This record gives sequence, C-alpha cells and structure tokens, in this order.
Amino acid sequence: MEIFDKLTNAAKDFFIEPEDGAAAQSAPATAPFGAPAQAAHAVSAAPFAAPTVTQAEQRHLDHIAGLLAGDGKDFGAYMKMVKSMAAAGMSGPLLYQTAFNAFSAVNGGTVPGLLASAAQFEQALATDRDKVLARHREKMGEATVPGAAASTVVQLTAQEKKLAADLADLTRQLQAKQQQLLQTQQQLADERQKTQAALASYELANSAALSELQAHHKAAAAFLNVGGTASK
Repeated sequence: MEIFDKLTNAAKDFFIEPEDGAAAQSAPATAPFGAPAQAAHAVSAAPFAAPTVTQAEQRHLDHIAGLLAGDGKDFGAYMKMVKSMAAAGMSGPLLYQTAFNAFSAVNGGTVPGLLASAAQFEQALATDRDKVLARHREKMGEATVPGAAASTVVQLTAQEKKLAADLADLTRQLQAKQQQLLQTQQQLADERQKTQAALASYELANSAALSELQAHHKAAAAFLNVGGTASK
C-alpha cells in the first residue's frame, strides 16, 4: 500500500547514518513539540529603535541546532522522524503515534522517557537564553561583571558622554567668548567715537587758535612794520 511505502521510505531516510562530514550539517532549529511559542527578544536602546530582524543569522541557527543535537535516542531524534513522516503525507494523532511506534521499536523508548527528553531540551533552550540575555545586558551596559573588560558598546557610550560634555563645555565657552567679543566691539566703538570726537575737538581748537594767531600776526605786521621800520 502507498501509505506503508511512504512510512518505509521515511524510516529508511531517518535511520541511515550520514556520511563523514554530513553530520556537521545540523537540521534547522525547531521548537520542541508542545513548547509554548516565545516572541523574539528585542531590546530598544534610546534614542534609537532596535532593528527589525526577519531571519535569524546562520550562526544562531547553528548554535540552537547544537543545543538540540542528541544521541539519536531522545526527543530530537523523535522530532526528526515526525518531520520525515509528515513530509511523506501523514498528520495528526496518526503521525505522532506511528512515529513513536517506529521510534520505540528501534530505541526501546517509552512515552514518559520521550516526554522527559523533550522537557530537558526545553530547559536547555531556556537556560541558554538566560545566559545570552545576561551577556547581552553586560554588553549593553545594563549589568556589570566585576573584573570583566568593558564591552564595545559601554566604551562607546562613555566616549559619547565625554564628547557630549566636551561639546557642551566648548559651547558654553563659545557663548562666553561671543559675549566678550560683543562687549569688546562695543567698547571699541565707544573708544573710537571718543577718539574721533577728541580729534575733532582738537582740530577745532587748533584751527581757531591758528586763525586767531594768523589774524593778530597780520595785524601786528601791518601796524608794527610801517615803512619797514618798527616804531620806537
């Protein structure tokens, strides 16, 4: 029958050992069956928003696949068999029951043991996520580890604060210098005006004195040098 041919091919594909080097290619990471869906963790750092990620990086997929890699006798192996049979067209309770029967026939596994293995994988993922979040908080400067070197984000944050403070100080200095410049320019204008007024006043006094002197000079020359001889 067609259904048995599909089961046979699915089981054959599952139980054939991969060739050398093929084992390094881990299956895409999937959530354990029955595990609640968890939203992707995103941390928004003011004043900018966290980038939108639509697909996980391959290094993260490989890391998760490594956490879910087992010994071939655990829930990870059972999941591979379920997915293989699902690709052959099976679904629903029949899919999971048939996969378990085949799994148990090969590995001698029990339902309690299989479910316990699933719980262990879920705990491994949760523990790993806690570690990653702790490292992320350390990198973002939200948590500190005594003796640990500051992360790049922390160093750049400190540099940003210092530069902002320096800029604010320079801005204050610039404003103070601008005020001093305005005051100096006003004083300079006042002094120039005073100097020009003083020169104008001097020129007026000098011109008046010169005019008076010249008038008396002419008068004296006219009255005192009659006929070229001075009066006795």
